[in-house]
Amino acid sequence: MQQRWLFPALLLAACAPAAQARSLGTLDFKPCALSAPLSTGVVQAQCATLTVPENPKAPDGRKIDLRIGWIPAGRDDAAEPDPVFMIAGGPGQSALDSYPQVQPAFAEVVKKRNVILVDQRGTGGSNPLQCANPAEGMDADSAQAASDYARGCMAQLQKKADLRFYTTGEAIADLDTVRQALGAEKVDLVGVSYGTRVAQQYAATYPQHTRAIVLDGVAPNTLVLGNEFAQNLEQALDLQFGRCAKDPACTQKLGDPRQRLNALMATLKDKPPVVNFRDPATGEAKQETLHAGDVAMLVRMSAYLPLMTATLPLQFSEAAQGRYDTLAATANMIGGSLADAMAMGMQLSVICAEDGSELKTDPAQDGSLLGNAVIDGLKAQCAVWPKGTRAADFRKPLSTNVPTLLLSGEFDPVTPPRYGDEVAKALPNARHLVLRGQGHNVIAVGCTPQLLGKFLDGLDPKALDAKCLDKLTYTPPFTGFYGWDP
Repeated sequence: MQQRWLFPALLLAACAPAAQARSLGTLDFKPCALSAPLSTGVVQAQCATLTVPENPKAPDGRKIDLRIGWIPAGRDDAAEPDPVFMIAGGPGQSALDSYPQVQPAFAEVVKKRNVILVDQRGTGGSNPLQCANPAEGMDADSAQAASDYARGCMAQLQKKADLRFYTTGEAIADLDTVRQALGAEKVDLVGVSYGTRVAQQYAATYPQHTRAIVLDGVAPNTLVLGNEFAQNLEQALDLQFGRCAKDPACTQKLGDPRQRLNALMATLKDKPPVVNFRDPATGEAKQETLHAGDVAMLVRMSAYLPLMTATLPLQFSEAAQGRYDTLAATANMIGGSLADAMAMGMQLSVICAEDGSELKTDPAQDGSLLGNAVIDGLKAQCAVWPKGTRAADFRKPLSTNVPTLLLSGEFDPVTPPRYGDEVAKALPNARHLVLRGQGHNVIAVGCTPQLLGKFLDGLDPKALDAKCLDKLTYTPPFTGFYGWDP
């Protein structure tokens, strides 16, 4: 039921080897290797932990360790004094685990600046609030099932955590504690997806310590996480499936993708088939029932990456002929990797404290792919989940003269470009770049890494020459299993 945010090797210079234990500020680091799910590459880094109170108002109470990663600047002896904090998405993703997927974005940055990764409390190596069988919580088939899962998850996690203290407010206080430990007067914030909320809240609370802000996949402070998921996906699918309508080869061979999807969903709701397929990761033969919720999740997550969306019309056409194996294999792969990457307990602690009371069903979305299932499930879970607090001015739009670069993908199904436009209105020293034909999280696309480096060097977003982004092209729809027609 509940498809959530998502939530995608640079060699360091010889003068700054990551293979040696090192110190930065008051923190002692040891060599470590960072890797991402479904990836064979690793990033050499330095890792440390910093102990903080779970309840900031009870410093003598339970403590938790924050896992911290450090990608040293290429020239350690000449590193700029402002480190770059990369803040992961979700809510529920680990910064250290997700960094390898976005590492190319920091190719220019890391030449001059240290990149710092802090696993937000409740994720990764920072007292993770991960529950058993997370896929069940994300794809519960009813509000009651979602509530039951939350109760079980809560009972499991309360043995090691007070779930009220894992919100964005505690997270930004942790980030500032890390900043102090590093001995940095100011930091640069690079927020990705939900991380853009964290970055905005930090910049509003600690303006004197914020040098620059980069928001990739922008979530306005006014946004209630969950309320617009269905609407945003529909708009993104209209744009992305519209590419097939403009391609005669696609329409002639595969038909109308949206009509095919609607027919498929009706079939799966009426009589879900048992499908034999091979696990794309292991090659293992499997047999599972393909449900409508599996396809809804697959379509939503595919919409994050236009290259994956380009394969959907072909898969829908195959399904119309009774061949479901590719759909089942892809849904199985994406569902498993998504569940493993997301700390469900931390996600609920964030959403239920910050958004739960404002979740509202929208009858206009009843006929959409997601409908109100996400909202109904979250409301049921938040009804039982322990709730922390949020700042009184939490919903206030960020207003600052700090240089800010905002990035959006034209086809983003979760944080569409209009969100970036909304946030930019209150930022006089900001620029919003919308990348043609792209989906969610675009910081590593095309020449964006070069623009990021130039922005952090010059702190003048409006002076950036972004003409290189004009080279980005649309991904044609696949008309066969070997790709699109030449």
